Amino acid sequence: MKPEPAGPMLIERQTRALLDLVEASRAQQCAQILGDANAKAAALRTQAHAAARTRMRQAFEEQRLRLRERIAAAQAQLASQRRLHAQQRSAALLRLAWEQLPGELLALWRQPAERAAWVAHVLESARKSMPGTHWRIVHAPDWPAPEQQALAAGLAKAPMFEGDPLITAGLKIVANGNVIDGTLAGLLADRAELEARLLRRLESAP
Repeated sequence: MKPEPAGPMLIERQTRALLDLVEASRAQQCAQILGDANAKAAALRTQAHAAARTRMRQAFEEQRLRLRERIAAAQAQLASQRRLHAQQRSAALLRLAWEQLPGELLALWRQPAERAAWVAHVLESARKSMPGTHWRIVHAPDWPAPEQQALAAGLAKAPMFEGDPLITAGLKIVANGNVIDGTLAGLLADRAELEARLLRRLESAP
């Protein structure tokens, strides 16, 4: 028995089934491709976000570093300016103090109580350096004679007193070639030492 020739309806059904199969395969492939593309896109977005966050953190860190550097430079400049200002202020105060010091010492010499302390200090230094020797005391001409007599009365050997018009204040004690110089000029002779002491006093002042 011969098979019945295929009719138009059968061919159409077979063609549709084939087309459906092709379409299903295409749709599956498209879905696969689209899924892969979406996964790759998501991965790329994740990487891009991570890279962006890294760049942002790096940018922020660089900005913070530059800011810290600028702050450190500003602080160093401020500290340098403060040191310079302090040095200039100290130098100005030292100049002023040095200008006023001779007058202040002369004023002290002219006050009996301060003059007595001045003489006692010089006398103590001479007793330590030149004990038991005959002294020659060269002094400012305005040193009152009663005070000289009182000093001589307290010594074992009477000194020789000699007024010197070149001495504006103070006295110096001479014995055996040694000199304890407590004159105004002698006190001001070591300017570096006096300025160092004045500077320490200024730095410790409130």
